[in-house]
Amino acid sequence: MPRRAPRTVLDRMRTPSGIPGFLKTASVCTLIAGLLSPLAPAAASETATAQATAAANDHCGNQCSDILPPGQNGNATLAQILLNQAFGTQPEHAEDQLGPYANLAKGYPALTNDKINTFFNDASFGVPADQVASSVKPAGRSDVTIVRDKKTGVPHITGTTRYGTEFGAGYAAAQDRLWLMDVFRHVGRGQLTSFAGGAPSNQGLEQQFWRHAPYSEADLQAQIDNAVATNGERGQQALADVKAYLDGINSYIDASDSGRTFPGEYVLTGHKDSVTNAGTIEHFKITDLVALASVIGALFGSGGGGEVNNALSLMAAQEKYGVTEGTKVWESFRMRNDPEAVLTQRDGSFPYGTKPADPQGAALPDAGSVQPEPLVYDRTGSAATAGATGASAQAAKTATSSAKRGMSNALVVSGKHTASGHPVAVFGPQTGYFAPQLLLLQEIQGPGISARGASFAGLSMYVELGRGQDYAWSATTSGQDIIDSYAVELCQDDYHYLYRGTCTPMEKIEQKNAWKPTTADGTAAGSYTMRVWRTKYGPVEYRATVGGKKVAYTTLRSSFLHEADSIIGFQMLNDPDYVKGPDSFQKAVQHINYTFNWFYADSEHTAYYNSGDNPVRAAGVDSEFPAWARPAYEWRGWDPATNTADYTPPSAHPNSIDQDYYVSWNNKQARDYTTAPWGNGSVHRGNLLEDRVKKLVQQGGVTRVALVKAMADAGLADLRAEDVLPELLKVVTGSPVTDPAAAAAVSKLQAWVAAGGKRTETAAGSKKYADADAIRILDAWWPLLVKAEFEPGLGSELYEAVTANLPVDESPSAAHGPTGSHAGSSFQYGWWSYVDKDVRAVLGEQVKGPLAKKYCGDGSLGACRDTLLSTLKEAAGRTAAQVYPGDDVCSAGDQWCADSINHRTLGGIKHGKISWQNRPTYQQVVEFTSHR
Repeated sequence: MPRRAPRTVLDRMRTPSGIPGFLKTASVCTLIAGLLSPLAPAAASETATAQATAAANDHCGNQCSDILPPGQNGNATLAQILLNQAFGTQPEHAEDQLGPYANLAKGYPALTNDKINTFFNDASFGVPADQVASSVKPAGRSDVTIVRDKKTGVPHITGTTRYGTEFGAGYAAAQDRLWLMDVFRHVGRGQLTSFAGGAPSNQGLEQQFWRHAPYSEADLQAQIDNAVATNGERGQQALADVKAYLDGINSYIDASDSGRTFPGEYVLTGHKDSVTNAGTIEHFKITDLVALASVIGALFGSGGGGEVNNALSLMAAQEKYGVTEGTKVWESFRMRNDPEAVLTQRDGSFPYGTKPADPQGAALPDAGSVQPEPLVYDRTGSAATAGATGASAQAAKTATSSAKRGMSNALVVSGKHTASGHPVAVFGPQTGYFAPQLLLLQEIQGPGISARGASFAGLSMYVELGRGQDYAWSATTSGQDIIDSYAVELCQDDYHYLYRGTCTPMEKIEQKNAWKPTTADGTAAGSYTMRVWRTKYGPVEYRATVGGKKVAYTTLRSSFLHEADSIIGFQMLNDPDYVKGPDSFQKAVQHINYTFNWFYADSEHTAYYNSGDNPVRAAGVDSEFPAWARPAYEWRGWDPATNTADYTPPSAHPNSIDQDYYVSWNNKQARDYTTAPWGNGSVHRGNLLEDRVKKLVQQGGVTRVALVKAMADAGLADLRAEDVLPELLKVVTGSPVTDPAAAAAVSKLQAWVAAGGKRTETAAGSKKYADADAIRILDAWWPLLVKAEFEPGLGSELYEAVTANLPVDESPSAAHGPTGSHAGSSFQYGWWSYVDKDVRAVLGEQVKGPLAKKYCGDGSLGACRDTLLSTLKEAAGRTAAQVYPGDDVCSAGDQWCADSINHRTLGGIKHGKISWQNRPTYQQVVEFTSHR
């Protein structure tokens, strides 16, 4: 069956042929005539003064660069959408960053310092006078100016009052991302289908995130009240900032409505009439921003979960091997603290989530009793189709897995090892590829705020990842476990449970959605109800029996009901009077409860800190498995009314200042610090950075150019080819390969490894890979060899249970990986460490932290070789059309296209595909030359 690429929101839009005739005539003329934005221009002298002030506080010395594809402009009028659909034309600054971003893949080998801004943009403060494209005072305000530059259209917001500054940030955000912001506030509220249409992908999206954070309006408001009440003056300032930011958003909504410059998607989804202008774009309110934050937290900053799946795989191992041996086998695959894992912080030990010596309170289910808790009820119309129910199943699987999207990378080198003596950093978040992009760029200068960088649309009252006057910061997803599963014993019926000895009713939270066909989404009318049962211990995720007793398994997350708390940390990062060096930077990010690795560089120092509210667990509780919902096994100091607890102190989090270098690609943070995802072992994509940066540091004299090259080179590497394939070939070629087909395949693979094991075009724009046959062979071989290597020894039940914990593969074209296809990010989750350790053990090589048994050929080198050869021959015989079966954007057999990055449409504008790179979506290249 051909693969289906995920389709979201307006991905169903094709060409104007499906759009009613009046939208192709009168409304197009009307919308084109209304393209002028009703903004008051700023005086040239005021603009020049503001930009000069910003530049005077810039300590980067023209050594800061950044890029965010596809472009700054994420809003398009109806006329612009129709022109894009019909002729492929792009609104100004909608796609102008896609080319430079894509070109690095073939351009990095010849990179020089003066060419960096061919592939990135100057991220200095301010805009030179001859580069000002526009300068306006939103809503005619005298206390804020928004300047946009000619090259990128990025807003540079300068305010003379705090209120005006934040008003301008909100106004600029709405100018660039209003439709996207509206989409995601509805995703966070579980109302996407009612807002944007009932496409199965929309159903799956809202179900995935609402399951994670099923909040009522009162819950959302309580988060704001709590964040303000517990943070003193900073809490009050955050509230004032958010209110001003909202005023700016809503002012733009009013201006764009009256001027008919609002995003055309509102017409295509039936919210506005293109002729009469009837209809309403709802103003944003403060709770919308919390709903938005819950989506971002779920996507990138909430490590953990999967305890029930862990229990099922442990039980399968114990059934296969007995309790003692089965537990050893399970632990060897889990790799909690593998001694061969690449580390971000190489010194010290930071015990967290380690296996207790005497486990207590585990509540493992009875065999065969586990049933997922339904989310969707009362389906009608198109909500009852097979496509809709399939989307629900995938959403549930994604939401309950510990293999969450990690993404993002960082390369940071201390000044001790650079040519200039100043630290160099290349870092950024890998947030996927969307049209418009989830992130937006901005510069904000005002009282208590001085920063430039990226923020999530709708949460851009502060720069979230970027640079200040003399420092820069970024983050990667860390994934340590802040989510636990509890078994609540049922009483009375299925909707009451024992809470500290009292039979207590569960709380029912519902969201009812209905939709009808629109121009954007022709999905037939339908409806359903999403229903979550909440307990003191979190929402119910599964039901089962434990020792014959009926239980519900719940999910308790330390950031549940606390997504708004992190605003204080971001506020501090933007405050030049707060962040003055690595120590104050670390203190700032300690206020962020999302699970992130944070990196810092100024002209003198580098720093690292791992954030997140890590709960202090009861002695003996193993966080890998469900625990009984009883006081003895609860988080220490846990208050269910506020979902607060005792958290591990900052000193217990991996943290460091001025390590010789830092690398992070969602790998293990530090020794004894357990991350929730499986497979953090001997082979991880973090090794691709570690090997390159370590070599640069040993050579000395590291430059921005050298570090960009290291990042870009790793971004084209096939992890399997670089770090596992040489061992596999060592086994295969241990004796002469006599079969002609197998010998030819071996020869192609050897040549590819010798060439560097990259997935790269023959020439820029060729859309053909060098070593295409070798790449096809490995893509076909990997799942075959893993299954043949491990399933005979593990048995089918245990093999399937472990694959539920960790997918076998995540190549760029793998639609079955956690990130889907065409998403760029690859090789985060897979069985590469298992294969590497097992094959090395069979070869008789030293393996630290080996698997509990030898699996390839049952430990026989000859039998292992036979297994590898037979699967290799089978893989070599598979055609490109079989390996790359095609999907909505690629024809069968098109290898380059199968790998390619495709910006998933969240609005009406579409962009072309670009060649695969495994790199951050937003990326900074920084080297500060001075300090305050």
